[in-house]
Amino acid sequence: RVEHARMHAKHRGHEAMHAEMVLILIATLVVAQLLLDPAQKAFPLPPQMVTLFQMWVVPLYFTIKLNWWRFLVIWVLFSAVTAFVTFRATRKPLVQTTPRLVYKWFLLIYKISYATGIVGYMAVMFTLFGLNLLFRIKPEDAMDFGISLLFYGLYYGVLERDFAEMCADYMASTIG
Repeated sequence: RVEHARMHAKHRGHEAMHAEMVLILIATLVVAQLLLDPAQKAFPLPPQMVTLFQMWVVPLYFTIKLNWWRFLVIWVLFSAVTAFVTFRATRKPLVQTTPRLVYKWFLLIYKISYATGIVGYMAVMFTLFGLNLLFRIKPEDAMDFGISLLFYGLYYGVLERDFAEMCADYMASTIG
């Protein structure tokens, strides 16, 4: 009970913050809709390319603002190698070894993100069932670990899928 009371005392006043977050979300959605149509007319890019760019760049802002250095390091490594692979996939003429390079890179990222997501999901489920207490791990730490792994797996899995599809489209159009 004491720990529960401390948690409530620690989070007192968050209702106003949550209301502010909802208002920011609604304002962002409205502004995005108002800007989306003129932007699409001015810059005729496929919607998938726009969402891929946003998914790739927007987390960078929050990462730097919130000092999430582990995510930033992984993001930079992923971005560097993916940029190189994408660069190779969009060259004309296409080098003979490029399709194999693209396939191997995105298959590796798929396997890593899949395994990371599964381990994160298992950590969350084990925490919900209380198995973390067998190893004397606090529920907050176990849940943070599981949700972090789940986020990494989902984020890089979706990002990798979109980049792989874009590279495959470029290579297919180059080859004919």
